[in-house]
Amino acid sequence: MVAAVSLQNVYKVYNGVAVVNDLSLTLETGEVFGLLGPNGAGKSTTIRMVTTLSRPSQGTITVAGWDVTRQQLEVRRQIGVVLQQTSVDGDLTVWENMEFHGRMHHLPPAQRRRSIDDWLDYVELGDRRDDKVKTLSGGMKRRLQIARALLHNPKILFLDEPTVGLDPQTRRRLWEIIQRLNQQGITMLLTTHYMEEVEYLCDRIGVLDQGKLIALGSFDQLRQRHGEGLVMTQRGDRWEYQFFPTLEAAKAYLEQQPDKTGMMTRPTNLEDIFVELTGRNLD
Repeated sequence: MVAAVSLQNVYKVYNGVAVVNDLSLTLETGEVFGLLGPNGAGKSTTIRMVTTLSRPSQGTITVAGWDVTRQQLEVRRQIGVVLQQTSVDGDLTVWENMEFHGRMHHLPPAQRRRSIDDWLDYVELGDRRDDKVKTLSGGMKRRLQIARALLHNPKILFLDEPTVGLDPQTRRRLWEIIQRLNQQGITMLLTTHYMEEVEYLCDRIGVLDQGKLIALGSFDQLRQRHGEGLVMTQRGDRWEYQFFPTLEAAKAYLEQQPDKTGMMTRPTNLEDIFVELTGRNLD
């Protein structure tokens, strides 16, 4: 089976600096892949290259078997992109935004109208089709962006910070939509600063730092690799973290300490692993 996305020895160089540095990565068909990294790690540059918005300086990128530098039109037919920035036109109605996008993809009129109705209903915006987009809430605008990105039935969906700035209830609703889309067979690449979002949604996780891939695997695999239990020790206004293979091992270590003041144990989460890998918080 052809990989959904394949990057082989990819570099992107700006002013002599490699912001993406010998990156090799494969996304399997049907998975939700989380791409994490601190600011400046190369995430956005990687997505821009994969979605044909920027050419790699070196290396090979294919999307559903199509080369991003030589077969851009075919690549664009395979992908949908939901950017962090709101990119829908506020002065047009919900339906007009969808209609314009469908025309840009040269969808036949009957198919276009049917797809618009189907996807607006899917993201629960069918009853707002005649409303100006500027009257919608932030969560509704994000749902409209997702519906628009899906209008031409792409195989792969790129989600760049899809829930940033949304309230917890709206974020959970979008998680449900993303999960249902994946259950329908759509492959997804997700970037986010919300660690619980990655734990909840992603089959596999890649961590970029300074343009290099420094970790790859499922959340469970990363926990097994770094330790499933933590002992936290308070030192002044800071916490020190010590990893153990299991939570039971962490508790056993704590029990052996003559002075347990300022110490506690808990299971390891993704943020713990991220900080351990990169030496700093995500944002």
